[in-house]
Amino acid sequence: MAKLYFYYSAMNAGKSTALLQASYNYQERGMQTLLFAPAIDDRHKLGCISSRIGLKAEANLFTPKDNLLEQVEIFLKQRNELKCVLIDEAQFLTKNQVLQLTMVVDRLNIPVLCYGLRSDFRAEPFEGSLYLLIWADEINEIKTVCYCGRKAIMNIRFDAENHKVTQGKQIEIGGNERYISVCRKHFKLSDSSE
Repeated sequence: MAKLYFYYSAMNAGKSTALLQASYNYQERGMQTLLFAPAIDDRHKLGCISSRIGLKAEANLFTPKDNLLEQVEIFLKQRNELKCVLIDEAQFLTKNQVLQLTMVVDRLNIPVLCYGLRSDFRAEPFEGSLYLLIWADEINEIKTVCYCGRKAIMNIRFDAENHKVTQGKQIEIGGNERYISVCRKHFKLSDSSE
């Protein structure tokens, strides 16, 4: 029986690597997968999921207006086979898109694996993550560590002068040059170098 999975973590825990490995495992056994990545994430080549360790794969882009259930149904009509749907940066999904993914699971009996951040730099939930936490059949944490050695569960955004940013737009695309994963203790400190 198919399920909706949510794999979450702080930044730089290997979510994209885990997604690409899961897709590879299906494909190695001759099973077709369908990958999605958000169009807003322009850190790498658009339409490509890239991991920090060099793995990459082509993906279909999604925007907040896209109906993912319809896209999966179109793919099925064209290919006549699909064994798994995988979503990178799932925090950028909308509530409606998470609901559409539940329909992929419940109506089409296709497993959906979503990988994303649980919270933003203000310790607030992303819309996609919030509804995945509510509606996913299985929720799994991918662990990473703070620079102090504790488990990192939070994300800090930095400005150009390396000061912690506490206000601003929720979505601002960036990688190691803008964000760091930290434990709760270091998240609460005003400067992550303390």
